[in-house]
Amino acid sequence: MQAVTTSVFFDSTDAGISPWSSFLRAVPDAAGDVTALLALAVEAGETWPRPGEGRTQLLWELLASVAAIDVAAARVLEPHMDAIAILSQAAGTDTADQPPGEGVGASWGVFAAEAPGVSLRASRDGGTVVLDGAKPWCSLAASLDRAVITAHTDDGGRAAFAVDLRHPGVRCEEPAWVARGLREIPSGTVHFDHVPAVALGGTGWYHSRPGFAWGGVGVAACWLGGAVGVARDFRAGLLAGADAGREPDQVALAALGEVDRTLTAAMQYLVRTAARIDDGSLGAHGQSSWSEAQRVRGTVASVVERVLHLVLSNRGPAPLAFDERYAKRTADLGLYVRQHHGSRDDAQLGRLTLKGDCPW
Repeated sequence: MQAVTTSVFFDSTDAGISPWSSFLRAVPDAAGDVTALLALAVEAGETWPRPGEGRTQLLWELLASVAAIDVAAARVLEPHMDAIAILSQAAGTDTADQPPGEGVGASWGVFAAEAPGVSLRASRDGGTVVLDGAKPWCSLAASLDRAVITAHTDDGGRAAFAVDLRHPGVRCEEPAWVARGLREIPSGTVHFDHVPAVALGGTGWYHSRPGFAWGGVGVAACWLGGAVGVARDFRAGLLAGADAGREPDQVALAALGEVDRTLTAAMQYLVRTAARIDDGSLGAHGQSSWSEAQRVRGTVASVVERVLHLVLSNRGPAPLAFDERYAKRTADLGLYVRQHHGSRDDAQLGRLTLKGDCPW
């Protein structure tokens, strides 16, 4: 089956995304080639809109459209775009050193995960911040130029820093990456030995800024785009069967109808959220931006899980065994959506809701 390169539209118009049609046509050829995907990411970082600057919906449509073509491609592009946005946001603070040129021409990652027994610390060595220790879950670290990374600070908090991953004090472990999904994007532990870094905001800024929530929804847009790709595979399979004289039965049609309405509802939610980011109303009236981000992420994750269940159960084993693009797409998406932590994220939202951080 050929890759579908049409865009994912969250509303009825394609006027905004059309200038990037050639970019989307380049994604299938780059799929599976990390070097080519990183080159596309650098290009996107120089031309795509940033969240909160008036065209957030367009940014999410672009990310979703890439994911609908190849989930792993979006998994490469999204953190680079997030890093570029973080650098821009940090430049407007009083406590950030300015990274030169906001990293134009370099490939970036964002490493903010924590794990037991692994710690990265930031300290002052004269007038320079240096990083020592280790950071887990650093995707593609050996292939990237730079990263936005969080580290523990002497005041007991955490802060964000820009770091050159080509510095001789950086050592990337060979990841024991056995995943069947996102196979070209291994994540592993990176060690830092007195590596200079540039401060991006003060302690606590990274997680408290509105852009943290915006970036979290950008990831959800990628999940949703991946689900659209799976849904397109389902519809194409039904049409191919009908052309061969096998009309879809009521069960298949019911599944396709449910896929359509759940995807459409999630798209509409993203449209509303993007508009609220751009008009400044997200996080107003005593509600936090993060509580709404958790609602969006949880809703989209549920939609993705439902679409995967409906499509996988209706299409059966043959496409998983013999259709490479479809098998890759479902495996990639199944792993990517695990960035939502299910009931644990719902529990975090429940704590916020209990405090009154809710719209009802």
